Amino acid sequence: MGNVIGNFEIPRRNEMSPDLKGLVKRAQGLQPLLFKNAPDSDRNRRASEENIEAIADAGLFKLMLPKRYGGYEGTMRSHLEVTAALGEACGGTSWVTSLINGSAWIISLFPEQAQDDVYGANPDARVSGVFTPTMQVRRVAGGLVMSGKWYFSSGSLHSQWAILGCAERDENGALKAQYLALVPMSELTVEDTWFTTGMRGSGSNCIVGSDVFVPDHRLLDIMAAVRGEYPTPFKDEVAYRAAFGPVSSLLLIGPQLGLGRAALKHVIEKAPQRAIAYTSFTRQTDSTVFQMQVAEAALKIDSAHLRAFRAADEIDDSARLNVFPDYLTRTRVRADAGVVVSDITDALNTLIFAHGAGSFAEASPVQRWWRDSNTAARHAIVLPAIGAELYGKALLNVENTVTPLV
Repeated sequence: MGNVIGNFEIPRRNEMSPDLKGLVKRAQGLQPLLFKNAPDSDRNRRASEENIEAIADAGLFKLMLPKRYGGYEGTMRSHLEVTAALGEACGGTSWVTSLINGSAWIISLFPEQAQDDVYGANPDARVSGVFTPTMQVRRVAGGLVMSGKWYFSSGSLHSQWAILGCAERDENGALKAQYLALVPMSELTVEDTWFTTGMRGSGSNCIVGSDVFVPDHRLLDIMAAVRGEYPTPFKDEVAYRAAFGPVSSLLLIGPQLGLGRAALKHVIEKAPQRAIAYTSFTRQTDSTVFQMQVAEAALKIDSAHLRAFRAADEIDDSARLNVFPDYLTRTRVRADAGVVVSDITDALNTLIFAHGAGSFAEASPVQRWWRDSNTAARHAIVLPAIGAELYGKALLNVENTVTPLV
């Protein structure tokens, strides 16, 4: 059986292993707790510690961790399934879980020594990540020394390590290389800067570092990674053969799927008890306009799931076959991510019109889902306009001068 969204069953092309199916069930089992704590997570601008402990106890921070360290080596499809299930209850907590698992996937591309530094010492370690590079970098014997501020690091309040972007320049100031640097949180500080309208529960604060030494083995060359050149010696681990660019986009859309599902379910459940003000309808369900609005939203949420799962399955299949996806496919996956977040936010807007102005009451979860979805949809890697431009250039064989992260 596939997922049922509204009245539509989404087929699974690649069934997950029993362990991963079990993890999705664990995520669903946590929904009452996460939903209960969601207002506090939103108010406190950080995921509830009770949520974090429950997710850790359920093993959900190990979804993308290698089996060598007690993880599940999850697929992109399983990542979407788990984070969507969490997103139905709390967008911020789901986002933290998504990004920490994404960081675990990235670390599994590093040399073995770097992986052991983190997970060999502590298999339960959690890692936050920021791609945006600091330019305050200098080369020293055995590595780099860097300083800077990294906005915005989801999961930084709950992590023992951080992945931080940095750019190395030559003596003339020209860009020499761009890296993801792996640094213990004990050598960094977290600045409380996450004052936002939505995704408040993600606690995506700023990481600060001053003259932090990063040895060479804890540096991952981003441009090489985009080409599919990973320094991990464990080439038989299928999960870590997936294409870097598409994975970077897909990691961000699972929570959105869950937010859309939650809003649709809520509006449908409440409709028989809600009237439409200043009309003759004592039940929303009696209105043809309301029926059409719900159908429109459900179809967009269905489409978002179909597109997201197709993209994830393609990336997983390529990794399994040890084939690097072609450029056109990679650009389409990035565009797919943008369409997914657009469809979900459009569906939420339609559902709010249907549900009514009561959606914006502080006591209503609908306003939180709406704020979380609209905030998450503006993440730079999933911006719909950028994704569409990259895909359009690829279709027309026009040079990409926008970004190498494809």
